[in-house]
Amino acid sequence: MKRSKLIFAVTAVSLILVLVTSMIITSNQASLAQNKKPKFTLMWSIYVGWMPWPYAAESGIIKKWADKYAIEIDVRQADYIPSIEAYVAGKADACVMTNMECLDMPAASGIDNTVVVVGDFSNGNDVLYTRDDLQVPQLRGKQVVLVELSVSHYLLVRALELKGNSLTEKDVKILNTSDADIAPVFISNPSQKAVVTWNPMALEIEQTPGVKRVFDSAAIPGEILDLLVVKTEVLKKNPQLGKALTGAWYEIMGIMSTRSPEAEKAIARMAELSGATPASFKQQLKTTAMYYRAQDAIAFTNSPELQRTMDFVRKFCFEHKLLGENAASADQVGIQFPDGKILGDPKNVKMRFSTEYVQMAADGKL
Repeated sequence: MKRSKLIFAVTAVSLILVLVTSMIITSNQASLAQNKKPKFTLMWSIYVGWMPWPYAAESGIIKKWADKYAIEIDVRQADYIPSIEAYVAGKADACVMTNMECLDMPAASGIDNTVVVVGDFSNGNDVLYTRDDLQVPQLRGKQVVLVELSVSHYLLVRALELKGNSLTEKDVKILNTSDADIAPVFISNPSQKAVVTWNPMALEIEQTPGVKRVFDSAAIPGEILDLLVVKTEVLKKNPQLGKALTGAWYEIMGIMSTRSPEAEKAIARMAELSGATPASFKQQLKTTAMYYRAQDAIAFTNSPELQRTMDFVRKFCFEHKLLGENAASADQVGIQFPDGKILGDPKNVKMRFSTEYVQMAADGKL
């Protein structure tokens, strides 16, 4: 009898210990779950205006700002179009891209996007080159190498409109080539007479004997914009992501806009990360209208010029069926500006220019 009571008591104690242990483990798991930081992914690709992002990640600036807002930000590289495709596929929360690609890829795919930072505009980084001293009006019947349906395609159309003496896109032959292959393909094939691309590939091509720059984005200032885009749904639920990314961006802008040893070090590393020399990278910066100050980015984003530019861009996208095969007009996708004005369908706004976070940076409130 005593033995059975002892067994019962031991069993009871064991059960209590198991229950207590289970409760402790469950409590610890719940605590870990509560303390786990939200994690986000930013995609970037090699381009002078976007090289501050990998430098910010490598130097710890991204982590510093992410820690401030109790989040984690994973910064990943891919080629340009694949990076946006990853964003569209749900593999990233934020991505760098031009205004045109934002409209014709994620926005046209039904994803609601917010432009958090307008970083710069191409002011000569996107270039049309020719051989044999060909000028734009002489491109009739000629093959033009470019990444089809990209900003290079847009630049060609604008070159023909402004310098082609009535030439249209139908008067040339487009050879679609990936951004990774475009420079070596054109350089190695003298039979190709015209190419459109962007830096750093453009500078590589420019060193080729017999190749001449005949049109570039400096002729259409403010039309090819380099943006930081975040999915609107993610941003609404996690405004700390917008704050952290904007804070990191303007910390880097503050460094780059000085003539300090720190700036030289940052620029040298960005050059290395992009496969360029410091001298070449500085040359690319000269043809990039960087908005180093938040106030300047705000002024441009609020300007009527941006609305006119986006009207050009959406019409190009519609004419090239980039807004969807069934798009009835350029109004298919709504584009909203900070003043509330909307180009296109107000019931289908998928691209939103915002100054909310940049204004916080300007006001010192990040």
